[in-house]
Amino acid sequence: MGSFRDLRLFVAAYEERSFTAAAGRENATQSGVSQHIRNLEENLRVRLFAREKGRVVPTPAGDAYYQRCIDVLRAHEAAERVVRSYAGGLDGEILVGLMPTLTRCTLAPALARFIEANPNVLVRVTEGYSAPLTHQVQAGDLEFAIVPALPSVAGLKSRLFLRTPELLVSGAESRFVHGEPVRLADLGPLKLVVPTKVNTRRNLLDMYFASNGVAVERLLELDSMLGTLDFVARTDWVTVLPAIMMEDARRSFTTNCIVHPPFDLDLVVIEPSRRPMSSAAAAFVAVLEEETRRLNGTEVLS
Repeated sequence: MGSFRDLRLFVAAYEERSFTAAAGRENATQSGVSQHIRNLEENLRVRLFAREKGRVVPTPAGDAYYQRCIDVLRAHEAAERVVRSYAGGLDGEILVGLMPTLTRCTLAPALARFIEANPNVLVRVTEGYSAPLTHQVQAGDLEFAIVPALPSVAGLKSRLFLRTPELLVSGAESRFVHGEPVRLADLGPLKLVVPTKVNTRRNLLDMYFASNGVAVERLLELDSMLGTLDFVARTDWVTVLPAIMMEDARRSFTTNCIVHPPFDLDLVVIEPSRRPMSSAAAAFVAVLEEETRRLNGTEVLS
């Protein structure tokens, strides 16, 4: 097998039936083309062309070799096109921790935008709740995570990522009017689905209920976001969820903004304080922020 340059010159000579024309096409000299063809023939131990009165005529071996060379050149060009599609943007690998709050509606559009702009970055996303994600960031297993605001933790650096309103979420056939603000204390005893106490949001929910006279008839603990949404959609139970999760609320749910007093969730980005965030990770955080702000401003209540 000759070099890739040998193949290109052979194909040019075959198609042009002239070493001189092949040289002009491939920015080579006539003697250079002739030498490359001679090297090919010596290596293959077979004549590829017959030289006749200034023309080159392919031999049967040359005909057969041309067909295979075309396949090789086509495959090489296809491979180059694929690789070139990864050029530009950043590269590397990032390990990210996100809660279901963000993976439900925000992750897909943000990830699509990011990998289109940075196709050579490998993104690995771990979904979980705040406590395990925080431990993984502390251990250095994740480059960053986005969790509810938490007290200062040794070894972690944090900053505000987003403030989003909490919504009362009930089934599509609920007694509540979709989009109408509600005061939880006025709604009578509620059958509430809440996360377990290992979840940071549970503490925030308990404090809000206790501080604002919210009556609870029954409490169901579920640390499964998909399970919670499915259960609420099928029953007369309700739950409280961040607005950025409920972009598609009109399809299956009734959502109501909580007022008097308003109830908001602060999300923060946490990262190890011992090392700076990589450029790829910082770029991904920026795209996530843009998408969450867009969703946060969507009229999910109307």
